[in-house]
Amino acid sequence: MSARPTILLTGATGVVGSALLPMLQRHFSVISLTRRGRVDSEQVHGDIARPRLGLDQMTYKTLCDQVDFVVHAAAVTDFAAGAQTIRELNVAGTGRICDFTADSKARLLYVSTAFVARAELTRSATGNDLREAVARPEDYLDSKRAAEHLVGASGVPAAIVRPSVVIGDSATGHIVRLQGLHTIASAVLKNQLPLVPLEPFSRIDFIPQDVVARALTALVRAGIPDGVHWLSAGPQALTAQSMLGFCVATAQRLGIAVTAPRLVVPDMVERLIRPVFIDPLPPPARRRFDDLLAMTALFSGAHPFPTSLGAIPGTQAPTPQALESSFAASVRYLALAKGLVDERAAELTEVAA
Repeated sequence: MSARPTILLTGATGVVGSALLPMLQRHFSVISLTRRGRVDSEQVHGDIARPRLGLDQMTYKTLCDQVDFVVHAAAVTDFAAGAQTIRELNVAGTGRICDFTADSKARLLYVSTAFVARAELTRSATGNDLREAVARPEDYLDSKRAAEHLVGASGVPAAIVRPSVVIGDSATGHIVRLQGLHTIASAVLKNQLPLVPLEPFSRIDFIPQDVVARALTALVRAGIPDGVHWLSAGPQALTAQSMLGFCVATAQRLGIAVTAPRLVVPDMVERLIRPVFIDPLPPPARRRFDDLLAMTALFSGAHPFPTSLGAIPGTQAPTPQALESSFAASVRYLALAKGLVDERAAELTEVAA
């Protein structure tokens, strides 16, 4: 192994990868495998779902000879992408990455999701009608569980990382692509969400992307120790009630008039609210509500995730104060991105926070 080991990174343009790449570059030589676009590192264009990662034989062999570690962060995370598209990249692609790791005699760090532990909470698993939802978390979770199985059965030296919901940078809120939690927060800021189908004390587990990136970098620097590493807020995760309260309070500091949504037990939504208030709505509105039901089902009444933060060298266990601050930063960034507030107002709110 060279004095400065080489990493093959997939997903460098994604939410996790974009924060991870600059951190890895402080300690490693990084080669990013991308399908399109450019990143600030050496890169090769390929396709993880194809044999030899979509590379010609010579390029593939040269890459195998160079790489010491593989960090596989590429994935389809869109719940509405369709089962076939999701499996093609998340499962077949992970299988190709395992093949490459074996051929290069490297060690693999696979980025999965903490929500594989909650597959039994999806609406289809609990026997609830999906109705008009296009968001299907079960397709995503099935693909991640299958990919984890492939990694474990591959025989390559590997570790699995399970982050919870990844939000923007803890200080700035910046994120390359808005996520599902941003969609819900955006609806709150626009007063488009009169109710949320969650018990008030359901814990909404999220972690800022820079915290995830630091933990991944620490694991690679430690040689990718075997096992499953949980990157989550764990028992410190904010409750739905407190998170909505912080969202409304941040909006008000930004000068956005927001009415706090009402938290409603999901069973009451199905029995009483949906027949009277939701079913008469136009199809797009019903679809958005059914998508919301599909996403919030993964949090409703769930036990807290384990967390490895604090145990991984160079990381700290989450605190409620740090989570509140990072969530407020994400709300400020979201308000700017959606044009709901100007930069001056956001700057003043950041100073006040």
